[in-house]
Amino acid sequence: MSQLIDTHAHPEMARGSDQPKDILTRAAAEGVTDIIAIGICGPSSLGAARLASQYDHYYASAGIHPNRTAEEEVDQWWSTVQQLAREGAVVGIGETGADLFHQYASLEQQLEYFIKHLDLAAETGLPVIIHCRDAEDHLLPILRERFEAAGPIHGVFHCFSGDEAMVRECIELGFYISFAGNVTYKNKKFETLRAAARIVPDDRLLVETDSPFLAPEPHRGRKKGNEPAMVVHTARFLADLRGQDFETVARHTTDNARRLFKIKE
Repeated sequence: MSQLIDTHAHPEMARGSDQPKDILTRAAAEGVTDIIAIGICGPSSLGAARLASQYDHYYASAGIHPNRTAEEEVDQWWSTVQQLAREGAVVGIGETGADLFHQYASLEQQLEYFIKHLDLAAETGLPVIIHCRDAEDHLLPILRERFEAAGPIHGVFHCFSGDEAMVRECIELGFYISFAGNVTYKNKKFETLRAAARIVPDDRLLVETDSPFLAPEPHRGRKKGNEPAMVVHTARFLADLRGQDFETVARHTTDNARRLFKIKE
Protein backbone atom coordinates (compact mmCIF):
# COMPACT_ATOMS: atom_id res chain seq x y z
CA MET A 1 0.00 0.00 0.00
CA SER A 2 1.28 3.46 -0.92
CA GLN A 3 2.06 5.74 1.99
CA LEU A 4 0.75 9.27 2.53
CA ILE A 5 1.33 11.96 5.15
CA ASP A 6 -1.39 14.42 6.14
CA THR A 7 0.72 17.53 6.58
CA HIS A 8 -1.99 19.73 8.09
CA ALA A 9 -4.81 18.60 10.38
CA HIS A 10 -6.65 19.85 13.44
CA PRO A 11 -7.54 16.67 15.36
CA GLU A 12 -8.57 18.64 18.46
CA MET A 13 -11.46 20.03 16.40
CA ALA A 14 -12.72 16.60 15.35
CA ARG A 15 -16.50 16.45 15.35
CA GLY A 16 -18.40 13.88 17.34
CA SER A 17 -16.75 11.50 19.78
CA ASP A 18 -13.64 10.71 17.75
CA GLN A 19 -10.48 10.25 19.79
CA PRO A 20 -6.96 10.86 18.43
CA LYS A 21 -6.22 7.13 18.44
CA ASP A 22 -9.36 6.40 16.40
CA ILE A 23 -8.40 9.04 13.84
CA LEU A 24 -4.91 7.56 13.60
CA THR A 25 -6.23 4.01 13.20
CA ARG A 26 -8.59 4.92 10.36
CA ALA A 27 -5.83 6.92 8.68
CA ALA A 28 -3.41 3.99 8.89
CA ALA A 29 -5.98 1.73 7.25
CA GLU A 30 -5.86 4.03 4.21
CA GLY A 31 -2.06 4.15 4.11
CA VAL A 32 -1.75 7.50 5.91
CA THR A 33 1.27 6.84 8.10
CA ASP A 34 1.72 10.20 9.82
CA ILE A 35 -0.34 13.26 10.76
CA ILE A 36 0.86 16.75 11.62
CA ALA A 37 -1.41 18.43 14.19
CA ILE A 38 -1.32 22.18 13.64
CA GLY A 39 -1.32 24.80 16.38
CA ILE A 40 -3.54 27.86 15.98
CA CYS A 41 -3.18 29.39 19.47
CA GLY A 42 -1.35 28.71 22.71
CA PRO A 43 -3.64 25.94 24.04
CA SER A 44 -3.95 24.17 20.68
CA SER A 45 -0.17 24.28 20.18
CA LEU A 46 0.28 22.71 23.60
CA GLY A 47 -2.37 20.13 22.75
CA ALA A 48 -0.68 19.27 19.46
CA ALA A 49 2.68 18.87 21.19
CA ARG A 50 1.08 16.68 23.85
CA LEU A 51 -0.48 14.52 21.13
CA ALA A 52 2.89 14.13 19.43
CA SER A 53 4.45 13.04 22.70
CA GLN A 54 1.77 10.39 23.25
CA TYR A 55 1.56 8.84 19.76
CA ASP A 56 4.42 7.83 17.47
CA HIS A 57 2.70 8.91 14.27
CA TYR A 58 1.42 12.31 15.34
CA TYR A 59 3.66 15.35 14.92
CA ALA A 60 2.97 18.93 15.96
CA SER A 61 3.41 22.55 14.97
CA ALA A 62 3.15 25.62 17.18
CA GLY A 63 1.68 28.88 16.01
CA ILE A 64 -1.03 31.51 16.19
CA HIS A 65 -3.53 31.64 13.33
CA PRO A 66 -3.69 35.14 11.83
CA ASN A 67 -7.32 35.53 12.84
CA ARG A 68 -6.45 34.77 16.47
CA THR A 69 -3.87 37.57 16.72
CA ALA A 70 -6.39 40.10 18.05
CA GLU A 71 -7.26 38.05 21.13
CA GLU A 72 -6.29 39.24 24.61
CA GLU A 73 -4.11 36.20 25.36
CA VAL A 74 -1.98 36.55 22.23
CA ASP A 75 1.20 37.68 24.03
CA GLN A 76 0.95 34.77 26.45
CA TRP A 77 0.27 32.41 23.55
CA TRP A 78 3.33 33.69 21.74
CA SER A 79 5.50 32.84 24.73
CA THR A 80 4.10 29.30 24.58
CA VAL A 81 4.85 29.01 20.87
CA GLN A 82 8.43 30.18 21.41
CA GLN A 83 8.97 27.73 24.24
CA LEU A 84 7.64 24.74 22.28
CA ALA A 85 9.77 25.65 19.26
CA ARG A 86 12.94 26.17 21.24
CA GLU A 87 12.45 22.96 23.21
CA GLY A 88 12.16 20.90 20.03
CA ALA A 89 8.61 19.80 20.79
CA VAL A 90 7.31 20.65 17.31
CA VAL A 91 8.31 20.11 13.67
CA GLY A 92 6.99 23.40 12.30
CA ILE A 93 6.10 27.02 13.08
CA GLY A 94 2.54 28.08 12.34
CA GLU A 95 0.09 28.26 11.04
CA THR A 96 0.69 31.94 10.49
CA GLY A 97 0.12 34.43 7.71
CA ALA A 98 -2.79 36.66 6.79
CA ASP A 99 -6.48 36.19 6.08
CA LEU A 100 -8.50 38.96 4.44
CA PHE A 101 -11.45 36.69 3.63
CA HIS A 102 -12.43 35.93 7.24
CA GLN A 103 -10.80 38.95 8.84
CA TYR A 104 -11.14 38.88 12.63
CA ALA A 105 -7.89 40.77 13.26
CA SER A 106 -6.47 43.85 11.60
CA LEU A 107 -3.99 43.34 8.79
CA GLU A 108 -1.43 45.18 10.90
CA GLN A 109 -1.86 42.69 13.78
CA GLN A 110 -1.71 39.72 11.43
CA LEU A 111 1.48 40.91 9.75
CA GLU A 112 3.12 41.74 13.08
CA TYR A 113 2.76 38.12 14.19
CA PHE A 114 3.57 36.78 10.76
CA ILE A 115 6.97 38.45 10.99
CA LYS A 116 7.45 37.08 14.52
CA HIS A 117 6.76 33.56 13.23
CA LEU A 118 9.21 34.04 10.36
CA ASP A 119 11.88 35.19 12.80
CA LEU A 120 11.28 32.21 15.09
CA ALA A 121 11.39 29.80 12.15
CA ALA A 122 14.71 31.28 11.05
CA GLU A 123 16.07 31.08 14.60
CA THR A 124 15.08 27.44 15.15
CA GLY A 125 15.56 26.12 11.62
CA LEU A 126 11.97 24.85 11.58
CA PRO A 127 9.75 25.24 8.50
CA VAL A 128 7.09 27.94 8.56
CA ILE A 129 3.49 26.96 7.75
CA ILE A 130 1.73 29.79 5.93
CA HIS A 131 -2.00 30.49 5.79
CA CYS A 132 -2.79 32.90 2.95
CA ARG A 133 -6.36 33.84 2.12
CA ASP A 134 -6.76 36.78 -0.26
CA ALA A 135 -3.54 38.20 1.19
CA GLU A 136 -0.75 37.29 -1.22
CA ASP A 137 -0.20 40.96 -2.12
CA HIS A 138 0.78 41.56 1.51
CA LEU A 139 2.68 38.35 2.32
CA LEU A 140 4.73 37.84 -0.83
CA PRO A 141 6.59 41.19 -0.65
CA ILE A 142 7.69 40.36 2.93
CA LEU A 143 8.85 36.93 1.84
CA ARG A 144 10.58 38.31 -1.26
CA GLU A 145 12.54 40.76 0.90
CA ARG A 146 13.68 37.95 3.19
CA PHE A 147 14.59 35.77 0.23
CA GLU A 148 16.75 38.52 -1.25
CA ALA A 149 18.48 39.00 2.11
CA ALA A 150 19.03 35.38 3.12
CA GLY A 151 18.10 33.01 0.28
CA PRO A 152 15.38 30.33 0.01
CA ILE A 153 12.79 30.15 2.78
CA HIS A 154 12.08 26.85 4.52
CA GLY A 155 8.31 26.33 4.60
CA VAL A 156 4.97 25.56 2.99
CA PHE A 157 1.93 27.43 1.74
CA HIS A 158 -0.80 25.25 3.21
CA CYS A 159 -4.23 24.77 1.62
CA PHE A 160 -2.96 26.63 -1.42
CA SER A 161 -5.59 28.84 -3.05
CA GLY A 162 -3.57 30.88 -5.54
CA ASP A 163 -2.98 30.79 -9.28
CA GLU A 164 -0.14 29.66 -11.53
CA ALA A 165 1.75 32.94 -11.14
CA MET A 166 1.67 32.55 -7.36
CA VAL A 167 2.92 28.97 -7.64
CA ARG A 168 5.92 30.16 -9.62
CA GLU A 169 6.66 32.92 -7.10
CA CYS A 170 6.37 30.57 -4.10
CA ILE A 171 8.57 27.93 -5.72
CA GLU A 172 11.23 30.53 -6.51
CA LEU A 173 11.19 31.67 -2.88
CA GLY A 174 11.83 28.09 -1.75
CA PHE A 175 8.39 26.99 -0.60
CA TYR A 176 6.50 23.74 -0.85
CA ILE A 177 2.86 23.87 -1.99
CA SER A 178 0.18 21.85 -0.19
CA PHE A 179 -3.28 21.05 -1.52
CA ALA A 180 -6.39 20.23 0.50
CA GLY A 181 -9.81 18.87 -0.42
CA ASN A 182 -11.00 22.05 -2.13
CA VAL A 183 -8.86 21.23 -5.18
CA THR A 184 -11.31 18.34 -5.81
CA TYR A 185 -14.41 20.56 -5.82
CA LYS A 186 -16.27 20.72 -9.12
CA ASN A 187 -17.25 24.39 -8.93
CA LYS A 188 -15.95 26.47 -11.82
CA LYS A 189 -14.26 28.90 -9.43
CA PHE A 190 -11.74 26.17 -8.51
CA GLU A 191 -10.47 25.80 -12.09
CA THR A 192 -7.73 28.34 -11.41
CA LEU A 193 -6.62 26.29 -8.40
CA ARG A 194 -6.57 23.09 -10.45
CA ALA A 195 -4.46 24.82 -13.11
CA ALA A 196 -2.02 25.82 -10.37
CA ALA A 197 -1.88 22.25 -9.05
CA ARG A 198 -0.85 20.95 -12.46
CA ILE A 199 2.40 22.94 -12.55
CA VAL A 200 3.80 22.37 -9.05
CA PRO A 201 7.10 20.47 -9.40
CA ASP A 202 7.07 16.92 -8.06
CA ASP A 203 9.66 17.80 -5.42
CA ARG A 204 7.56 20.64 -3.95
CA LEU A 205 4.12 18.99 -3.78
CA LEU A 206 2.36 18.15 -0.50
CA VAL A 207 -1.12 16.97 0.47
CA GLU A 208 -3.22 17.71 3.53
CA THR A 209 -6.76 17.58 4.84
CA ASP A 210 -7.00 20.75 6.95
CA SER A 211 -9.48 18.52 8.77
CA PRO A 212 -12.13 18.72 10.00
CA PHE A 213 -12.64 21.30 7.23
CA LEU A 214 -12.70 20.92 3.43
CA ALA A 215 -13.68 17.27 3.08
CA PRO A 216 -12.74 16.21 -0.47
CA GLU A 217 -15.08 14.75 -3.04
CA PRO A 218 -16.85 12.35 -2.65
CA HIS A 219 -17.24 13.28 1.04
CA ARG A 220 -17.92 17.00 0.64
CA GLY A 221 -20.67 18.08 3.04
CA ARG A 222 -20.16 15.11 5.38
CA LYS A 223 -21.67 15.95 8.78
CA LYS A 224 -18.65 14.66 10.69
CA GLY A 225 -16.40 16.71 8.48
CA ASN A 226 -13.02 15.78 7.10
CA GLU A 227 -10.37 13.51 8.67
CA PRO A 228 -6.80 12.43 7.82
CA ALA A 229 -7.91 9.13 6.26
CA MET A 230 -9.56 11.17 3.49
CA VAL A 231 -6.33 12.71 2.24
CA VAL A 232 -6.13 9.70 -0.06
CA HIS A 233 -8.95 11.20 -2.16
CA THR A 234 -7.05 14.45 -2.64
CA ALA A 235 -3.90 12.56 -3.60
CA ARG A 236 -5.80 10.43 -6.13
CA PHE A 237 -7.44 13.51 -7.61
CA LEU A 238 -4.07 15.26 -7.95
CA ALA A 239 -2.62 12.20 -9.65
CA ASP A 240 -5.39 12.23 -12.29
CA LEU A 241 -5.15 16.00 -12.67
CA ARG A 242 -1.39 15.88 -13.22
CA GLY A 243 -1.45 12.84 -15.50
CA GLN A 244 0.44 10.71 -12.99
CA ASP A 245 -0.30 7.45 -11.26
CA PHE A 246 -1.34 7.49 -7.63
CA GLU A 247 1.80 5.70 -6.45
CA THR A 248 3.98 8.44 -7.96
CA VAL A 249 2.08 11.24 -6.22
CA ALA A 250 2.05 9.32 -2.95
CA ARG A 251 5.79 8.71 -3.13
CA HIS A 252 6.68 12.30 -3.99
CA THR A 253 4.39 13.93 -1.42
CA THR A 254 5.51 11.56 1.32
CA ASP A 255 9.20 12.06 0.55
CA ASN A 256 8.66 15.83 0.44
CA ALA A 257 6.87 15.85 3.79
CA ARG A 258 9.59 13.79 5.43
CA ARG A 259 12.25 16.11 4.03
CA LEU A 260 10.51 19.37 4.98
CA PHE A 261 9.42 18.36 8.48
CA LYS A 262 12.27 15.93 9.18
CA ILE A 263 9.89 13.01 9.75
CA LYS A 264 11.68 9.65 9.86
CA GLU A 265 10.32 6.49 8.28
